[in-house]
Amino acid sequence: MEERDVVRVSRWLDDVEFQELLKVADYVGRRNGYSLFRISRTKVARSGLTLEDVKSLLKDLEAEYDEEYLGELLSGLGRVAELRYCPNYVCVKFNFLLGEELRRRLSEFKLRYRRETREFLLQPYYYREFTETLEKLGIRVVDRTGFFERDSLGIRVDLRMQLRDYQREALERWSQNGYRGVVALPTGSGKTLVAIAAIATLGVRTLVVVITRDHVRQWYEEIEKATNIPPELIGFYYSEEKRIAPITIATYQSAYRYIGKLAPYFSFLVVDEVHHLPADRFRAIALGSPAPRRLGLSATPYREDGKHVELFPLMGGVVYYKTPTELAEAGYLAPYEVITVRVSLKPDERRRYLELRKKYRELVGLATFEEVLKAARSGDLRALEALKIATEMRKIVQMSESKVEKVREIVERERGSKIIVFAHYVELARKIAEAVGGLLLTGEVEGSKRDEILRRFRGVGEGVLVVTTVGDEGLDIPDASVGILVAGTSSPRQFVQRLGRLLRPRPGKVARLYEVIARGTAEEIHSRRRKDLSVVSELPEDLQDEART
Repeated sequence: MEERDVVRVSRWLDDVEFQELLKVADYVGRRNGYSLFRISRTKVARSGLTLEDVKSLLKDLEAEYDEEYLGELLSGLGRVAELRYCPNYVCVKFNFLLGEELRRRLSEFKLRYRRETREFLLQPYYYREFTETLEKLGIRVVDRTGFFERDSLGIRVDLRMQLRDYQREALERWSQNGYRGVVALPTGSGKTLVAIAAIATLGVRTLVVVITRDHVRQWYEEIEKATNIPPELIGFYYSEEKRIAPITIATYQSAYRYIGKLAPYFSFLVVDEVHHLPADRFRAIALGSPAPRRLGLSATPYREDGKHVELFPLMGGVVYYKTPTELAEAGYLAPYEVITVRVSLKPDERRRYLELRKKYRELVGLATFEEVLKAARSGDLRALEALKIATEMRKIVQMSESKVEKVREIVERERGSKIIVFAHYVELARKIAEAVGGLLLTGEVEGSKRDEILRRFRGVGEGVLVVTTVGDEGLDIPDASVGILVAGTSSPRQFVQRLGRLLRPRPGKVARLYEVIARGTAEEIHSRRRKDLSVVSELPEDLQDEART
């Protein structure tokens, strides 16, 4: 051949063939009856074709070329993806253009193109599966993310506490699921110990996400009690205290705000009260972490808004589930009874309730609550007014004076016990606390005052603590044996959480949960729903029940 770097084609090329060749070569011109081209290393790299692909193309075109030279020119050349961590995302740069077929194969990873840097953005959640997929497709991965470079805790973790049989079973199911999944166990059954055993099993850097600062302290104390992990290996990440350590315990609020900073350091993600994770802002924690090993904990992961279906892919699905009844029957939780107490609305309350119900029906007719809600979201004034009426109806029922009187009666009957009263509205909680001489704990109470109230209640042998929804999670009163549910929702999850506050076992203990409901109102529907753990409503609120009563 005249020149080693020239490819010669004697036959006439149609437009399609000519354009295919231009993807890997530059056209030089015609000479002595030949069309002449020079193979471009840059074009080949961008095309994503391999040396063998180029040879196959030239063979199809009956081209003449120097095979040895071509091998030298394209040596070491292949499809490469370079990954680096740009906080909150993995930035991916390919050395070739993605064809339609490859884009289709990678579509599940939801890549976003950043035009200014010519990179694709990948949510860290997909990192491990994405790199494995690229390698299967023959694309070399140059990984500059730094993920998991220092993965080990650096010590052998010894578990100092004996796991119960169901805790061991939960750990095994989680391990068999590729170290991913949600363990659903009742409050008081030792979910935290399952997670600590998982940390001991893996021995890798771990990010633990919890609800409140109180939980941060509780987790630290449990890890210290259950393992030989020294304090310097445990860091806290919340509020003003932010130290990243091999095991870091963060609140949800701090984790979602700073996941871009936290994410690169941990290959194991533990999420407590994991039913909160599907909330729009908290999803960023799961999507922003590249950790392939994941464990979620919850008394019941099912949400009334149906968003639990979004939770399962993020964490690996529910791998283990036990109800309070199952563990109580096995002797691990205190036996319990749920006592439903019905009261009648006061005459003036009943009169107002019926007036409002009539107005509601005049506004919406036979429309379902779902239809009213949809219309309200679209700005329909009648639907918006109907929702306000439904809210007022619910408040009348939950704030009924008859309930306050009945709670006072139950407290008197249960004198000598440690009693937790669950209210909903702060105003109702205050009324009850005054009526029974109990301690009051609401979301308005600041951290130091909250700690003092809980310390006082834990330190007495009997008494009453009145709480709003702030008591649904993280309330640790092991010797409480009586609960009074004054006003709540139809949520099975909330019901299980509140019941769980009473189930810490001790000799001779039988827990009692009273639910005080108003006759002839939606609370009768609520009562049935919340005790049916198989019910998961698709609607965001149970105001619907007020409308249907």
